[in-house]
Amino acid sequence: MALPTFTMQQLMEAGVHFGHHTRRWNPLMTPYVYGVKDKIHIINLNKTAPLLHRALVALEAIAAAGGKVLFVATKHQAKDIVKDAAERCGQFYVNNRWLGGMLTNWTTVSQSIRRLKKMEADIENAEKLGLTKKEVGVMTKEVAKLRDIFGGILDMHGVPQVMIVIDVPRELNAVREAKNLDIPTIAICDTNANPELVDYPVPGNDDAARATQLYCDLFVDAILSGLEKRLGGAAGKKVESSMADANDALEDEIKEKEMKQKSKTSEARAERRGKLAEKAAAK
Repeated sequence: MALPTFTMQQLMEAGVHFGHHTRRWNPLMTPYVYGVKDKIHIINLNKTAPLLHRALVALEAIAAAGGKVLFVATKHQAKDIVKDAAERCGQFYVNNRWLGGMLTNWTTVSQSIRRLKKMEADIENAEKLGLTKKEVGVMTKEVAKLRDIFGGILDMHGVPQVMIVIDVPRELNAVREAKNLDIPTIAICDTNANPELVDYPVPGNDDAARATQLYCDLFVDAILSGLEKRLGGAAGKKVESSMADANDALEDEIKEKEMKQKSKTSEARAERRGKLAEKAAAK
């Protein structure tokens, strides 16, 4: 499987060239704007095409090296498209709500994910565990809420190696967290976005479902091309350890850190109790 290709006609038919109303405009997008029609900014597809190709090349290389990809899009018209795309290439997604610290505070997020998995297992074995219908009902509601937030990253086991974002202003928190962690970001930048916040800006319409579908299809094909190279080509020989081994090692490291933290907390409490006891004895 080769790197996916696209034509200017495909971009035109998908409406990639339609930007936002001139009122909603970020001056930093000026280099990518062709002109104005009916108070709507028109994006210059001659600038979009090479930048989209550059993003696809980078995405293929990351996938070929065994990197994890996180799709992020919480707007209504994109969430189902992004979910389907991530599942097609075996990657991860956030399509309901970006929880603050989802990347920068991964240790806490991983605890919530383990709790979710435990509750799901308890619900399945409710009879053996002797849980009442009320307890199962409460747990089911909580599981549904957690699934909405963490459903697409349950098996991610650590931060991704690249993040794909649809609509930068809406997903600004996700973009900032990725920037703090030096995670490369591929983003669709409409005329109201700041392209300087991301590593691989792709000027284009971020509202039209057809445009989003086109982006995601190209991203999926690039990832699959990278995975194929990893499994059968030179890139695959460089990645000796499997993702499963890396995931297990990360989980063990997280558990070890948690045990150390609990031990420190217990020691601090014991020390405080001893000091209080000494003061009480002195009185």
